[in-house]
Amino acid sequence: MSQDGGQAKAPDSASGVHATAILGLEGISNNATGELSIQSDDLVFKPAQGPIARIPIGSIQGVFLSQEDKEVGGTSMALGRAATPFGGGRVIGLFAHKKYDVLTLDYIDSNGGFHGAICQLNKGEGQPLESELEAKGVHVSGLKDDAPRLETKSEVK
Repeated sequence: MSQDGGQAKAPDSASGVHATAILGLEGISNNATGELSIQSDDLVFKPAQGPIARIPIGSIQGVFLSQEDKEVGGTSMALGRAATPFGGGRVIGLFAHKKYDVLTLDYIDSNGGFHGAICQLNKGEGQPLESELEAKGVHVSGLKDDAPRLETKSEVK
């Protein structure tokens, strides 16, 4: 993986997606926010400040896409839930969650070392990246629509 401070290539993808680099991107601090996109033959993370991280698509061994549910609101929300009478805190808890797509990559760096990186995307933004990576030959697993289908009575012969 190489870092690039100022050189920018025209992106292949229509646009990048807002992402949080949870951990594992070399030269990028944990929980850094920025834009994740595919440019030429690289997966690129461009943080708001600092160097750009590039992972050559050919070095990506696998990608796993999943969905996570995260409670939002922090300590003040938790205190409000606890103080709400008659079980109202449970109702507040139903609305205090946000879903995210989580993109996990396994890749080989330029020195032959095996690495992993985790990026958090807004719900639904992982599918376009998944499709582009699959089109470039990367093995992707996780959120798929090809789950086994149950047969209905009309289909059974």
